[in-house]
Amino acid sequence: MEATMYRHAIGIEPADIDHMGHVNNSVYLKWVQEAVVRYWEKVAPTDAVAKHLWVALKHEIEFRRPTFLEDKVVADVIAEHVSGAKAFFTTVIRRGEDVLAEVRSTWCCLDAVSKRPARLANDITSRFLPPSQAE
Repeated sequence: MEATMYRHAIGIEPADIDHMGHVNNSVYLKWVQEAVVRYWEKVAPTDAVAKHLWVALKHEIEFRRPTFLEDKVVADVIAEHVSGAKAFFTTVIRRGEDVLAEVRSTWCCLDAVSKRPARLANDITSRFLPPSQAE
């Protein structure tokens, strides 16, 4: 079984455009945050979504091409691996076939009440990872 990809449509706002006429680099982080959280909300059971929160620990972004206001852009998210309370994602931001940016990120799952790290049950991680990649 392969990891499941989630495709998230991105809306570009005029406020996303910087003084150079393209999307500001900081906006990509907002897109990744939104895409990964929507992915979680789509694949996880409703009760798991209510009981868990995600915080980003690390993002590594490789910018490849500029993005402009009129572009039609999507973020393709793949959960690569889960280890304890940490999950590792790759998000590829595309305009058609063109890769605009590739983001590797590490996230920590938190208990929504205590705000402490929380390990996800295998039956939840198996919804978006092959069994060999979920610990």
